[in-house]
Amino acid sequence: MAYYNFKKIAVVPCSKDFTDIVLSKTQRKTPTVIHRHYKISRIRSFYMRKVKFTMQNFNDKLSQILLEFPKLEDIHPFYADLINVLYDKDHFKLALGQINTARHLIDNVAKDYVRLIKFGDSLYRCKQLKKAALGRMATIMKRQNQSLQYLEQVRQHLSRLPTIDPNTRTLLITGFPNVGKSSFINKITRADVEVQPYAFTTKSLYIGHTDYKYLRWQVVDTPGILDHPLEERNTIEMQAITALAHLRAIVLYFVDPSEQCGHSLEQQKALFDNIKPLFNNKPLLVVSNKCDVLSRPEFTPEKEEIFKEIEKELGRDILEMSTVTEQGVMNVKVTACDMLLQHRVEAKFRSKKVDTILNRLHVAEPTARDNFQRPAFIPEAALKKRQEKLEQKAKEKEAMDDDYPSDFEEPMEEVSYRRKTERELELELECDYSLDLKKNYDFKNPDWKYDIIPEHWNGHNIADYIDPEIMEKLDALEKEEEERESSGFYDLSESEDEDGSYAEIKDLAQKIRYKKGLMKADRFINHGKQNMPRDTLPKKRSRSVSRLKSEFENLGVDMTDVKGAHFTRTEENEREHRPVKRARLEELERSKRADRSKSGIRDEVEAKKLRKITKKTQQKMFNRYGKIGESDKSIAVKKPRHLFAGKRKSGKTDRR
Repeated sequence: MAYYNFKKIAVVPCSKDFTDIVLSKTQRKTPTVIHRHYKISRIRSFYMRKVKFTMQNFNDKLSQILLEFPKLEDIHPFYADLINVLYDKDHFKLALGQINTARHLIDNVAKDYVRLIKFGDSLYRCKQLKKAALGRMATIMKRQNQSLQYLEQVRQHLSRLPTIDPNTRTLLITGFPNVGKSSFINKITRADVEVQPYAFTTKSLYIGHTDYKYLRWQVVDTPGILDHPLEERNTIEMQAITALAHLRAIVLYFVDPSEQCGHSLEQQKALFDNIKPLFNNKPLLVVSNKCDVLSRPEFTPEKEEIFKEIEKELGRDILEMSTVTEQGVMNVKVTACDMLLQHRVEAKFRSKKVDTILNRLHVAEPTARDNFQRPAFIPEAALKKRQEKLEQKAKEKEAMDDDYPSDFEEPMEEVSYRRKTERELELELECDYSLDLKKNYDFKNPDWKYDIIPEHWNGHNIADYIDPEIMEKLDALEKEEEERESSGFYDLSESEDEDGSYAEIKDLAQKIRYKKGLMKADRFINHGKQNMPRDTLPKKRSRSVSRLKSEFENLGVDMTDVKGAHFTRTEENEREHRPVKRARLEELERSKRADRSKSGIRDEVEAKKLRKITKKTQQKMFNRYGKIGESDKSIAVKKPRHLFAGKRKSGKTDRR
């Protein structure tokens, strides 16, 4: 069965608010601009979209109401009867049925007018059809105003109902008004139920929670019940009757022998007999409250006779307690919880659940294969080792006895041969204790325990070079070194370079390395400029006069007097060609400048395509916001037109 969280039901607006919400959303979420020079198909689709969108909004909101309110057939019978008592089941179903009918009517209206709009031959006809469709939808919702208001009241009341689990462990308290039911639930739970010295203080169900044996228990306080026929009971009493009929709980029937509640003990016994059919298949416990006012030994013979008759029917004693002095309150709680636990266990054994549980359990009961006895077997080696340990302990004990004088009167404590743990040493020595992790190291020489082992040696990790045969390998290396020295391996002198060519080779290699470095730097510079456009790169001269002159000097050629050897221009020629050279350089610079609009573009076809895409993108951005161009800075009005347009009515104008 489905369980509902009634607090999550959304608010149900009245018909006027309902219509305003839907029409405002239609105005905001659908296009609002249409012109008569548009194609008739575009005009029709414009108004059909308006009608369909409004219909869908009405449908969604009405469906949400129908979905969130509980269905009486799907929820627990306790909640179904409680809703019937509080709100009248027929009225509740009728309201939901009218909402469902309104939803179907709105769908049919939308379908009919969409079919008519498809044949509209002008903007005016399509607009009038749309107006008629929205008007009929609003009229349908206006007729549902009473149902919507009733459902909103039901929602508010449902959200205030306590959350009662009909299947959990429950203590159900019932009885006449003003017998101490609310006082008892306040004592054993954290609930804060109003307590007053007059009848019917509790007008609805209250729930509290308590703990017992690491389990959670819910305690339900019901309104008082009067002794008259079921047809004459009011809504407050019927809530208690509904709880007694449907909740799987132990019933605690409270009686007041002091009769301070305003009803005699005979009337309380009559009510007990009247509602006794509701206690079938439920554990029952009768509690006598206000024992501080009138206890059992002080009863009159008539009251004692009534109590004995109740105890005979129940088969157990009536418990006494007082919520004022708290005498017997916890005893009542513990007894009720134990009775309910025992009842639930017995119910499970009577049901089919026991079979499913037993199928998952298997108790192994081994049976004898034969009459042969198989005692425990201990190997001889284990027995021999155990005997040796016993003999060793006996010898050590004899040695200890020899150390002590024979006239030692006090009995010697048992000597423990077990090593003490660090915790025992810490408790024994207290402040003198210090943790020593190296004292139990097992070395060949005990003096090695506290030697400091370096972690690194000559830049290497010692742990990487642990070799158990290191000493043998070192001895072998020393012997090999001695053999080399004795054989004269290190006495050979290196042959010297007589011609001294080694220094020249070294100098030449240094020059080669320097030259390679220069070439590498030039290559790096040239590669860094290859990503630039070709027409913006200056052409690099591959040869120059100064470079040629320096190369000749490096080769040993005398270049001191070479002014007339055409390595440089003469001053006369330089003076004549200087203006011409400057003009050519300026013309070359102008020709190499690229147009900004063509920068990075391959050809004219690509440039034309790029201009077309740019213009299309800009136009799309303008159309999105209804702009004329880049200079249009206007902001469109965002108010819903149907709420703010038309003639102003009489009244205050402050809101405008």
